Amino acid sequence: MNRREAVQHISLLLGGAIIGGNAFLTGCKSKTGTAKTFSEADIAYLNEIADTILPATSTPGAKAANVGQFMTIMVNDCYEEKDQKIFHEGMNKLNDAAEKKFDSEFLKLKPDQRLQLLIELDNEQKQYQKTKKADDPAHYFRQMKELTMLGYFTSEVGCKQARRYVETPGKYEGCIPYAKGDKAWAI
Repeated sequence: MNRREAVQHISLLLGGAIIGGNAFLTGCKSKTGTAKTFSEADIAYLNEIADTILPATSTPGAKAANVGQFMTIMVNDCYEEKDQKIFHEGMNKLNDAAEKKFDSEFLKLKPDQRLQLLIELDNEQKQYQKTKKADDPAHYFRQMKELTMLGYFTSEVGCKQARRYVETPGKYEGCIPYAKGDKAWAI
C-alpha cells in the first residue's frame, strides 16, 4: 500500500468527521467584510504545498484539482477571523521555515526538500495536538493539510480519478467484493 492509498483509506474511515467538520457544523457564511484576499501567487503557493502533501502518482495530484483555490474559498467563507489569521500567518511561517532550513523560499526548493520540510512541520503539528488545550488555536499546517485532503477528495479529479466513481448508482448493494489495491468508491 502506498501513501496515497493509505490517505484515501484513512479519509474514508474518518468520513470527514475531522476534516472540515467545524465548517459543516457551523455552516459556511461569506465574510467578505473581514476576509483577506488571496493573490494568484498565493493560490500557486498553496497549490505547491498541497501537491507536496498529495503528489501525482498513478492519479493526478492536488495541484491538478486546484486545491489552492479551494483553500482560499474555504478560509475566506468558512473560517472564523482568528482561524483566517492563523492560516495567513502560517503561509508566511512555512516560507520562513524553508528559508531557515534551506536558505531558500518554499517555491524554489527541490521536491525532496519540500517533502522533508513538510514532514517536519507535520511532526510539529502532531506534537502540538498532543499538548493542545481546548481553547488553544489550531496549528496552521494542520489547517493546510486538512484543507488539502478535503479539497482533493471532494474535487472532480479526486472523485473520478483517485477513486472508483459511479455517476448514477443503480440499486443498493450492501456487499461488493473488494480486492487489495482497488480504489475506494466515490458516489
